Amino acid sequence: MRFAVISDIHANLEALTEVLGAIEGQKVDRVVSLGDIVGYGASPNACCDLVRSVAEVTLLGNHDAAVAGRMDYSFYYEGARHALDWSAQILTEENHAWLRSLPYTYRVGEIGFCHGSPVDPRAYEYVFALEQARELVPAMEDLAEVTFIGHSHLCKAFALGNSEERRRRPEIRFPSRVPVPHLGGERRPAARLRQPCLLRRL
Repeated sequence: MRFAVISDIHANLEALTEVLGAIEGQKVDRVVSLGDIVGYGASPNACCDLVRSVAEVTLLGNHDAAVAGRMDYSFYYEGARHALDWSAQILTEENHAWLRSLPYTYRVGEIGFCHGSPVDPRAYEYVFALEQARELVPAMEDLAEVTFIGHSHLCKAFALGNSEERRRRPEIRFPSRVPVPHLGGERRPAARLRQPCLLRRL
């Protein structure tokens, strides 16, 4: 089975459209969204509608949770709070209800999906670097063989094993225990963040 995994769209319709166009030629079996459909960008409704139409499963990102009233975001920086307030005001009731219904995690056999760290998905902890990836080791027995994570807007992959911990680029075979592919975001393709990326399980 081939998965297309998208994440951190943040209401950027133009980037989302480009990524979905790339996915069309990949003959994937299932599209999974790791969340953060809204926040920052100008097209929250259009992005929600489009993701709902193509993704078999969408997870609840922290920005989605904030807009849906499922978390407190008063501690977010001012620009993010304004974007979330505005998104909450213009979202249709249908899209509000959809965001309120989203799960925190998803798993298909030995492939897991979550927005932040899989150890406590409701906490939305980041996995930026190997130091954070090592914190997953005590929970390895409960994690899927491969776990896809969004949230940081970085494109990385960590392979954690009994005596081997290393960072590797995506779209490779992972020989070690509990690989953690880490998706780049789609919200600012022209900024210093990584370009949108498409990951696949080989």
